[in-house]
Amino acid sequence: MGKQKLPPKLAEWVAARGRYGLSHAHVQMARELGMNPHKLGGLANHRQEPWKAPLPEYIEHLYEKRFGHARPEHVRSIEELARVEAQKRVARKAAKQRRRELEAQGLSARERERVPPTSAT
Repeated sequence: MGKQKLPPKLAEWVAARGRYGLSHAHVQMARELGMNPHKLGGLANHRQEPWKAPLPEYIEHLYEKRFGHARPEHVRSIEELARVEAQKRVARKAAKQRRRELEAQGLSARERERVPPTSAT
């Protein structure tokens, strides 16, 4: 299996992770806070504006203030998140295709529930 291409919205976060030296946990926290990866540059200029905290510390502070704990319980990388979403998308497509096949056979909704699912793998 070749390398999977990330969706553009997730690729922006991967670029921001590298540009600002963020960890997977910091990226996840920033995404949960609803931050925009394009606007992180204005928050990350603590060298020019010494009163500002470094970006990772600032994200941690905001996350703890909003959610009440320092870090997320389960940290997932952007690549892992994209892989899981792709698997869900494939499963939904397979389920939809199966539903359409059963509808084409003329089975009612109640009869379709009785038909055992087939494995997609």
